[in-house]
Amino acid sequence: MFFSNISIAEKYDYLEEKFRAAYKWLAETDIKSLPEGFYPILGKQVVASVQEYTTEPKETRYFETHKLYFDIQYMVTGDEMFGVCKSDGLVLREAVEANDVYFYEEPELSGEVLLREGDLIVVAPEDAHKPRCAAGAPAAVKKVVVKVAL
Repeated sequence: MFFSNISIAEKYDYLEEKFRAAYKWLAETDIKSLPEGFYPILGKQVVASVQEYTTEPKETRYFETHKLYFDIQYMVTGDEMFGVCKSDGLVLREAVEANDVYFYEEPELSGEVLLREGDLIVVAPEDAHKPRCAAGAPAAVKKVVVKVAL
C-alpha cells in the first residue's frame, strides 16, 4: 500500500535500493522461526525489528510519526487494525526524540487498514499511524517493523 498526497507523491522513491533490500529480506527470510530482536538488512540504513505482542483496543493506542525513518510494517502472523492519517494538524502529545517517535492526540477523523498475515504497509515520515490495534478481540501477533533511513 502506498499512502500519500499528490503534492509529495514524487518526494520518495519507494523502489530505491534500501526499499528493495527490505522487500527481499521480508520475502526470503523465514521470519516465523526468528526470535524477537533486531536484524540488520543493509547496515544501519535498513534494520528489521521482529516483534511479538498482544493487540490492544484502539482507544488505548496513540497515533505516532517518525522523522528519521520510514516504517515498513509486515504482519507475520495474526490480524491487526492499523490506523492511518496525515500528521498535518495533529496535536503533539509526547516526543521521544531519542527513539525517533512522536505521539499525538486522537484526531477527529482517521482511517484504518486491516493487516493480515503477509500484508505490509509503508509509512512515510508525514504519515501518522496507530499500530497494534485489535481487529476484534485482542490477539497475539508476530510482526516485523523494518526501519528504512531517509
